[in-house]
Amino acid sequence: MEQRHPLVAAFAAHLATRASPHTRNAYVRDVEQLALQAVAGAPPVALERITGSHLRRFLSTLHGRGLSGRTLARMLSSWRGFFKYLAEEGKIKSDPCVGLRPPRSPKKLPDALSPDEATRLVGIDGDSPLAIRDRAMLELFYSSGLRLSELAGLTIDRVDWTSGEVRVWGKGAKERIVPVGEPAMRALARWREARADLAAPGSNALFVSQQGAPISVRSIQMRMKAWAIKQGLPRHVHPHMLRHSFASHVLQSSGDLRAVQEMLGHASIASTQVYTHLDFQHLSKVYDAAHPRAKKKA
Repeated sequence: MEQRHPLVAAFAAHLATRASPHTRNAYVRDVEQLALQAVAGAPPVALERITGSHLRRFLSTLHGRGLSGRTLARMLSSWRGFFKYLAEEGKIKSDPCVGLRPPRSPKKLPDALSPDEATRLVGIDGDSPLAIRDRAMLELFYSSGLRLSELAGLTIDRVDWTSGEVRVWGKGAKERIVPVGEPAMRALARWREARADLAAPGSNALFVSQQGAPISVRSIQMRMKAWAIKQGLPRHVHPHMLRHSFASHVLQSSGDLRAVQEMLGHASIASTQVYTHLDFQHLSKVYDAAHPRAKKKA
């Protein structure tokens, strides 16, 4: 077994009474990676003589090997703890981590269904109360872009059956009014009739379980997963995917970012702008498929 660097061993002993075993092991692993980078440098550098320039080079090297920005951010946090310890012990005069930031990872775009996939998912055909309920849930999800918690918490009095709207309590206890499409309203009206046979007396929950209680978030997730398999969708489908699909499809059709922001209940337009990237991806695929100058020559 390779011998641990004395300063790293001292740091591990320092953490023994100050952090959980899991945290301590993670910190020590990251600092051991730092020691490896220091030894591999040209020329090598002692841990107590590392500067900010060295650390930038180390981060760049690790990033080039495929480590994500999130992983490097965690690693840099461990290094900060190590150099803070060295400063407290009088081993270094200044912290070389000051001003350092890890490389950013590309922002992962949210998964969205295609319009055909979304239509297939919500097109549940069945006369049982649960099938009728599930179609109404999925139609409303896709029609209005609700969050999972918002859908589960809806009460029947929050649906305006005349105007085709639903009043939602969103994040920060903020209320918003969201339009509901005709297919979703028809599915909800059918569920309102079937609901009477399931709902417990006095229950105001819009969607209820087979036992009559308000449906849980977990149950909605499980039902959606099961229906995605039954409807032949070739990938894992989760509730937030329908919210993403709603946003990207409305944006593709309208181009109205502000309207999508209001319907989603985003406090900041920046949260909604991620869907412009999904829209661009869609347009790029259309361009690549249709434009004669986009096609690659064999």
